[in-house]
Amino acid sequence: MKATVYTTSTCPYCTMLTNYLDEQGIAYDEVNVQMDPAAGQRLVATTGQMGVPQTEINGRWVIGFDPEGIQAAIRG
Repeated sequence: MKATVYTTSTCPYCTMLTNYLDEQGIAYDEVNVQMDPAAGQRLVATTGQMGVPQTEINGRWVIGFDPEGIQAAIRG
């Protein structure tokens, strides 16, 4: 399984999401779009969403802090 979480430094929901993934033992790469504006532009181009967190799991996108959506994406 491959998970990538797009975050910003000041987003409380991003922290909630990364804490949830850590608690669940789900490995992920974190991309901070504040530190990497080009990644933020690619994210908007890909999903049409400007908000964070956004998580890509196995090619599926979960927008916001959505534990049920995360689990559904993991199950495929």
